[in-house]
Amino acid sequence: MTITRIDAEARWSDVVIHNQTLYYTGVPANLDADAFEQTANTRRRSTPYWKTGQRQIPHSGCDDFLANKDDFAAMNKAWDAWVVGHAPVRCTVQATLMKPEYKVEIKIIAAV
Repeated sequence: MTITRIDAEARWSDVVIHNQTLYYTGVPANLDADAFEQTANTRRRSTPYWKTGQRQIPHSGCDDFLANKDDFAAMNKAWDAWVVGHAPVRCTVQATLMKPEYKVEIKIIAAV
């Protein structure tokens, strides 16, 4: 069994690849921004992991965690601009996130 960990730290890896499946979880770097900007930022930061050569890897599934359900429309605005033509299966839930500044956290699964 081969498991590849990318940008691994003591508690987590940015990406894990196993059985031709890529797992990614992202949190925003711009903690003072609104939900739209945090979503867009988190998605932009994930982009390098989704490219193999010239090919964009389509996402199979995505779980979005929102600190406040009132931010759903703002998150969707950023989401819609990002998944044009390759919308994955998606689940969005309201959750208490680990930092009060986080408005979103995103988990993505893709076949590679």
